[in-house]
Amino acid sequence: MFSRIKEDIQTVFREDPAARNIAEVLFCYPGLHAIWMHRISHFFWQHGWKNLARLISHLSRFLTGIEIHPGAKIGRRFFIDHGMGVVIGETTEIGDDVLMYQGGVLGGTTREKAKRHPTLKNRVVIGADAVVLGNIEIGEGARVGSGSVVVKPVPPGATVVGVPGRIVEAKKEPKVKPMLDLEHGRLPDPVAEAVNILVKKQHDLEARIKKLEGQ
Repeated sequence: MFSRIKEDIQTVFREDPAARNIAEVLFCYPGLHAIWMHRISHFFWQHGWKNLARLISHLSRFLTGIEIHPGAKIGRRFFIDHGMGVVIGETTEIGDDVLMYQGGVLGGTTREKAKRHPTLKNRVVIGADAVVLGNIEIGEGARVGSGSVVVKPVPPGATVVGVPGRIVEAKKEPKVKPMLDLEHGRLPDPVAEAVNILVKKQHDLEARIKKLEGQ
């Protein structure tokens, strides 16, 4: 248990350059508190104490602003940066070394009592206010841009942006190291690209018309 706590603290220092000392991390990181409380609630959930598990989860949401259902399965070195407004549904599965920013939602799209929430493979990055819905898989090393809404599976190593989410960058092999370089200023804009293509075609047509009129 203590080794996992130490690992969690090291993860904060690795992923957040604002972390300065252990005391600050222990007392001022709600994402870390939410993960620790989730482990407790998940333990009780697995052992049949579901009401107690939900109560702990509810208390965690009140204290941290982060809602994680006790049934969610979360891997190691999961880090929630800032965290306010994060929602993680009951049948969500999260791999190792996953990073999630504030406002992110891993939600369901059906009322059936079955697997209805996303599965995130290792080293996935979920940007601020991004929404991933349904029983879909986000492949290893994939990145979801801020404000995106993803309702279809994402292949490993891909970058998805927009509403609905579109793949703007795809890599055949995900990086070995965590892909935490989700620099939104450098991400392509699929809508702007589509408009630019239309504008270029319009200019080409106008040039052809002028050429024909001049004959």
